[in-house]
Amino acid sequence: MTNPALDLFNDRLPHKPYFSDDLHFGVRIAGKERAILAKYIQFNQPHAMFWLGFDIDRLGAAIDWSDRNAPAPTLTITNPANGHAHLLYALKTSIRTAPDGKMKPLRYAAAVENALRKKLGADAGYSGLICKNPNHGHWKIAVWQPELYTLDWLADSLDLNALNAANDNAIVADYGLGRNCTLFDKTRKWAYRAIRQGWPGYEQWLQACYERASAYNRQLTSPLDEKEIMGIAKSIAKWTFSNFTESGFDEYVQRTHLSPIQSVRGKLGGVKSKGGGRPKGSYKSDSKGVVKPWIKLGISRSTWYRRIYKK
Repeated sequence: MTNPALDLFNDRLPHKPYFSDDLHFGVRIAGKERAILAKYIQFNQPHAMFWLGFDIDRLGAAIDWSDRNAPAPTLTITNPANGHAHLLYALKTSIRTAPDGKMKPLRYAAAVENALRKKLGADAGYSGLICKNPNHGHWKIAVWQPELYTLDWLADSLDLNALNAANDNAIVADYGLGRNCTLFDKTRKWAYRAIRQGWPGYEQWLQACYERASAYNRQLTSPLDEKEIMGIAKSIAKWTFSNFTESGFDEYVQRTHLSPIQSVRGKLGGVKSKGGGRPKGSYKSDSKGVVKPWIKLGISRSTWYRRIYKK
């Protein structure tokens, strides 16, 4: 007798997943046919999240979601020795995590994931890379919700307002998808500008992206592992290297920095700053008419600028 939820799990596996038979010896990568025999396996695609996964390290983890008024998981995969479990929620539409994906859906997904993690009382240090493999006979599996979830359906059971999820600037950086969201957001914004500094070759550019992503990763409460950082860096490096060229940028500058356009931008900037950002006042000036307000205040020029730009 077939299990539709298990079939769905297997259909959505990456072509070459990470896997492990003993986490003490780390993870390896291999073809799907080999990896599917292991105790632990990567369950999401490199650039698409089909499952929200949660690690719950307590007795009764596979059933106490109902006591917490959390939505029913699609699958629970339980360790019979201690009752700890992975809870998987199957999504109807995958969440794109590649650097060319839109940030708004990614932020929303991160907020939903974080709210659900809190409601379930799941481990905040879980990276979400691999889970207990439901194909392996060592684990006990159960199917609870056969229908595929949308993010809105999950959100109906959660308090997203408490996480300020409606705020586009709110990034949930401490858990799962939120960490990917943070690294993608920061690293790709840096990459859009940095690649224009000399237009480096691909290998040099990949190393630069990796070092920058690693630096941002160290700022997270629960950092991602090295393989995930390299995956993010490689995605950003490949995409920007393919889509950003010196000739393309020159063409963009010529197209968007024509004199009429710059004139309009200058006028708009003047309106926004109400006549410019310089402070007004009867400041002293030198013999050439250059205003020097620090002279009147009796302070150095550097001190005056520090005070101005702190405001």
